[in-house]
Amino acid sequence: MKKLVMAVLMVCMAWSPALAGARDISSLEAKTLLEKNKGIFLLDVRTTQENSQARLPGSVLIPIAEFERRSNEVPKNKTILVYCAVGSRSKPVAEYLSKSGYKDVYNMTDGIVGWFRNGFPLQR
Repeated sequence: MKKLVMAVLMVCMAWSPALAGARDISSLEAKTLLEKNKGIFLLDVRTTQENSQARLPGSVLIPIAEFERRSNEVPKNKTILVYCAVGSRSKPVAEYLSKSGYKDVYNMTDGIVGWFRNGFPLQR
């Protein structure tokens, strides 16, 4: 019985990240994540105009209005970090990706505004 309980616990722990959906992280946590993993797909879901003013270095722009049509441009074999201005548009995109089978999906809850307020680099 003890072995059965341990087996069930191990299966639950292995599946919990996959069932958790997209994970919310702050811009400070996002910067640390980006420094540790250079292969992250950094997804900007703001408008073209917002992106032209400032963006995170290395990000790919797929505006939320175009996302459904262009979602196939997001690689399934990479960790995904989604951001917008303040986290409100990136959240549903991150959740959609997570529910669509993407394994490691993060939503930057304070967006590029939080990134800027922390003094992190922007590309203009």
